[in-house]
Amino acid sequence: MKSMTGFGYGEYQDENVQLSLELKSYNNRYLDISINLPPALGPLEQRIRDYIADRMVRGHIDLYLKMRDLQDDVRVSLDRGVVNGYLAALKELALLAGISGKPNLSDLLTLDGILLVEKRRDIEEYWKLLEPLLASTFTDFDATRTREGLTTRADIEEQLTRIERNVAEIAGRAPELEAQIKSSLRERFAEVLGNNIDEQRLYTETAVLLVRYSINEELVRMRAHLSGFRQILASSTDGKGIGKKLDFVCQELNREINTTGSKSTIVEINQAGIEVKDALENIREQLRNVE
Repeated sequence: MKSMTGFGYGEYQDENVQLSLELKSYNNRYLDISINLPPALGPLEQRIRDYIADRMVRGHIDLYLKMRDLQDDVRVSLDRGVVNGYLAALKELALLAGISGKPNLSDLLTLDGILLVEKRRDIEEYWKLLEPLLASTFTDFDATRTREGLTTRADIEEQLTRIERNVAEIAGRAPELEAQIKSSLRERFAEVLGNNIDEQRLYTETAVLLVRYSINEELVRMRAHLSGFRQILASSTDGKGIGKKLDFVCQELNREINTTGSKSTIVEINQAGIEVKDALENIREQLRNVE
């Protein structure tokens, strides 16, 4: 089990370049990756995005990469077409405005696109430096998610034990509910018929009410859901993508305990049901931050 909240930071430096990488995340229903790169490294964005997407299922991830070239290896060239275009436009402007004179060099240098600045370093060279930095930073980032996930799991298991204890309490009280149904129906028959009770009809009506108000099916399903919950926890070796599965199980458990509460008139059963619903809400709150 891993939390969707994590943080990682890494740096790399050699005689030519300095890189600093920051990864942080928080909970989100789906996988949402936000990447902030220096313009020169823009072509690497998809590779970085794919790297993260292969390792995460959901959550919002922010990645910030800063780069500083310690030795600039650049080529500066003149865009002659742009220069000629500017000169022609300025000449036409001067004629229309009735202004004499020619533009000087300082005027031209303020215009965009006159000089082209290109870094000579190949993008693949940057990737060879960035990929191991990304891997080490992600390892640190993932470790913080795992540590928080362990704490979350411990709390979820505590709440799960609380649910199991109260479901056992409900199961132990289930015969009381059936006995109450039988007793209540006999009393109503006695009020109407006195001592002339038709035992066969009483048995039939009792059977109908027991089918309608029995909580046996709900107990069977709750036990199955609880077993399934623990199986998901135990079988998930990498902890990826179990948040949604467990949340679905919680929804089903909540449905069964609500049905049980609607059928019961036993105070102890209803109190145990409240405990179950409270524990379920606590689990679902924790699952909102589980990947």
